[in-house]
Amino acid sequence: MFKHEHAALVHSSRRASGRLHRRPALSAMTLSTPPNAFLPKTGGRIHYPHVRRSNASGAQAAMLELLAAEAHIRVLEQALTEVRATAFADPLTGALNRRGFDEAYQRELARSRRRGGQLALALIDLDDFKRLNDTLGHQVGDAALVHLVRILRKALRPSDILCRFGGEEFVVLMPDTPLNDAAAAISRFQRQLATQTIPGQDAVLTFSAGVVVQQPSESLDDSIQRADAATYAAKHAGKNCVLKG
Repeated sequence: MFKHEHAALVHSSRRASGRLHRRPALSAMTLSTPPNAFLPKTGGRIHYPHVRRSNASGAQAAMLELLAAEAHIRVLEQALTEVRATAFADPLTGALNRRGFDEAYQRELARSRRRGGQLALALIDLDDFKRLNDTLGHQVGDAALVHLVRILRKALRPSDILCRFGGEEFVVLMPDTPLNDAAAAISRFQRQLATQTIPGQDAVLTFSAGVVVQQPSESLDDSIQRADAATYAAKHAGKNCVLKG
């Protein structure tokens, strides 16, 4: 039994050895064959697909970084716009403050000179505003100012510029507007304001106003002084009226 099994093992080993001798020398071929021998070639150059994928990934990463940077810039620009708007606006009413008005005036002045148009300016001063504050309180006084600006904005053209000049005084800049048209527009607003009560109060607002058209040789201060003089005359004429200066 042992001899039979031993003979079988010997024959099996010989057959295996024969098969091994008939096979190519795989280990030798593996050692002698360059690693890139089985890679596809085009025009004598070897292509490395993994390198191409790496370049594509790098380009995509660079594009994503660029898009992220552009989005960040847009966010910063929006924040800057909001800060700028806040710096140029009256915090209570949302109308322009003096700084914002000065910038808008310079822009409209340059435009009117190019076009040869007339630049009208109205100074609006609420009547008896101190008495309103003393009687109904400062909160109602603030509500009255907001009420005035809200109605005035509805009455004005998109090209008109509204500024809270100080306290209960407001300035309206009206580009390309002759004197009579500007005075008529402010008078219409005056009538509209008289028909609407202050929110939460049984009271209406009135104002006196002076309207001028800026002369070529005038500065902004000169025009405002003339408008202020006309407003002062309107107060002495009985209030709640519009006079041209």
